[in-house]
Formats: sequence, structure tokens, C-alpha cells
Amino acid sequence: MNRRAFTGLALATGLTAALAGTATLAPALAADKIVLGDMNSYTGFASFTIPYKQGWELALEEINASGGILGRQVTVVSRDDGAKPADAVTVANELVSREGATLLFGTLLSHVGLAVSDFAKQKKVIFIAAEPLSDTIAWQKGNRYTFRLRPGTYVQAAMLAEEAAKLPAKRWATIAPNYEYGQSAVAAFKELLKAKRPDVEFIAEQWPALGKLDAGAAVQALSAANPDAIYNVTFGPDLLRFVREGKVRGLWEKRPVASMLSGEPDWIDPMKDEAPEGWLVTGYPWYAIDTPEHNKFRDAFQKKFNDYPRLGSVVGYAALYSVKAAMEKAGTTETEKLVDAFADLKLGTPVGPIVYRAIDNQTTMGAYVGTLTVKDGMPRMVDWRFGKGEDYLPSDEVVRTLRAKD
Repeated sequence: MNRRAFTGLALATGLTAALAGTATLAPALAADKIVLGDMNSYTGFASFTIPYKQGWELALEEINASGGILGRQVTVVSRDDGAKPADAVTVANELVSREGATLLFGTLLSHVGLAVSDFAKQKKVIFIAAEPLSDTIAWQKGNRYTFRLRPGTYVQAAMLAEEAAKLPAKRWATIAPNYEYGQSAVAAFKELLKAKRPDVEFIAEQWPALGKLDAGAAVQALSAANPDAIYNVTFGPDLLRFVREGKVRGLWEKRPVASMLSGEPDWIDPMKDEAPEGWLVTGYPWYAIDTPEHNKFRDAFQKKFNDYPRLGSVVGYAALYSVKAAMEKAGTTETEKLVDAFADLKLGTPVGPIVYRAIDNQTTMGAYVGTLTVKDGMPRMVDWRFGKGEDYLPSDEVVRTLRAKD
């Protein structure tokens, strides 16, 4: 058979198989490379997701410069998930079936991550949920093929509750976006704070739709409840509106606030000197962390992008190095062997070593907690400390009662 006839037959066979849903040309054409599929809400939440992309781009450059993975160069095909579960599943399917992605990583919003996690379970494709924070993705709806990188709402709420319990405040109000992340973040904080302070009561709640906060109405309702302290879980544009309106109406005067994510430069830096002072926050004090692994990462990031890293940058960077570590441990890119390799997988990250726990596919990545202030016109965390994830995750016994059966 001559080359032209062979090529024509191969293309025809591949096209027929693709139409039948059993094969595509992409994996064969990319056989000399490892193809990974990334998806995130790039247009909807650019302040976090663009630095996240820069993080994995830096990791990709370093990995390929050092010889790739298993002697093969790595390619990442990146797509916008539209910040919608249905769109994300469509994108996930295209990345796997059309682009030939060996595995998937990314997503930001918890309900989007849960949708992709279910896709991964059904299609038996590995998904590294890099950023979704709802613990449902690791526990109640966890599955063999989904691995969550960031510390979830439970760990971050535990760190905030530990500090909040030291306050004299007894009457608390909460505000959070009304979807999976917000609901789980509030539930965890309530449970953990009450465990430390049985005298605490929660007297008011605000549940705005994500991205649609009516700041005036929310602040008025919270002011009317007159709580001793407030627990905030809003982020992005909602956070900016909430902070501004709260200042105008005096909501923050002599009233402590515990706020998840509000120390992350991704969300707080756009406020500049409008950032609230004195809030107890989880975040990422990139400007003050002085460890060899973080200094190396920060210097490389600043050299490549002429900008400072955000927390999203750390997450993107660690996600790609997680892939490298798993594949090198497995010695293959075959899915089932990779899944097994993730069990108790150890690797270093810019914020210290982590382990992908075999019990729930959740890492032990920790978080920073401290107090928010403004310095030289920019938000900064002070009096911060780093909490190791393993010190705040629930016991194995509790996780076994929560974790879905694969």
C-alpha cells in the first residue's frame, strides 16, 4: 500500500471511529507529547484565574526545560469553562475526546468543580480540582478520579474559628454567596466556632446571589440585626461593593469581621487603600513569606511575568507539578495506575510540602491567617501565621463517615 493510500485509509478510519464516539485523531497525532486539559473561569473571574494560568505556565516551562515528564514534552490545552456547570462539562468532554487530554485540571467555582468531578467519575478521567473550595468535592461527592488541591472551606473556617473564638463577640451574623461554596463555608464556621464557644449564637444571615450583591440592602439588614461580629464569605466584585457600602454606613465601626479569602491579593489588591483594616482573614502574604521554596518560586514568577504572584499562581504552579509527581511515581500516563499513584503522593510546593491523602484525595496544603491592614496604599496581612492542613482536617474516622463510596 503506498503512502497516500495508507494516509487516506487512516484518516477515514479515524473519522469513522470519531463519529461513532470511540476514538479521535487527536491522541494519535499527539502521541509524542503528553496532553493535559485545563479549564477555568478566565473571563468571569480574571483577577484570580489569569494569575493561576501564569502559575501553571511557569511550571510548564520549567518542566519541559528539564526534559518533560517520562521523557516526553508536555502540552496544555486551556479552555474557559464559562463559570457554568453545563458549559464546563461540555469543555471537559471536548478536551478529552477531541484534544486527547490525558487528564483534566483547574476550575474555580465549587458548583462548576462538582460538575466536572461527576464527569470525571462517569468517564473515568482524572480531574485535579485545583481551586474549588467546597468540601463536598472531596467528601460527600468525592470519587476515585477527583483530587482536590487547595485547602477547602473546613480547613479555612477552622483557622478563622480558632481566632474568632478569642474575641468577646457572642452574637454573629453571616454573609455569603448563595451557592455551594458559600453554604459550606458558613456551615463549617458555625459548627467549628460553636464547638469552641458554646455561648455563641448566629442571629442573622444574608445570602446574595453570586455576583449580584445588593450591597445597600445587605448592609442595612446586617446593621439592623446589630451583631457583635460578622463572618464574611463574599469575594470578587461582591466583596468590593460590600466593603464600600459597609464603610459608608458604619457597619465596620468597632465590629470585628472574620473573612474567608479576603487576604488573598487576587481579590483584595484591586481595592488598594479602600481595603478594610482589622479584619481577620485567610490569604497569601507573598511579600513577607521567607522560605527557600517560596523565594525561588516568587523570583522565577516575577522574572517571567514582571509581576508578583497571587494565590492563584501558587495553585496553578502546584497543580502542574502534581501531575508531574504522579506520572513519575506511576511510571506511566495510564489512568488507573495514575490514580493509584496519587494515593499518599508527596511533593513540594511554594508554600511547603503537601500530601494527597489516600483516604479522601484531599491534599494537606495549608493556609495563611492574619489581620488585614493597608500599607503604602495597598492591602497587607500582618501578624499572620501559616496553618498546616493536616492540623485542621477532620479525623480519619470522621472523613470515613463523610466520604462517598466510590
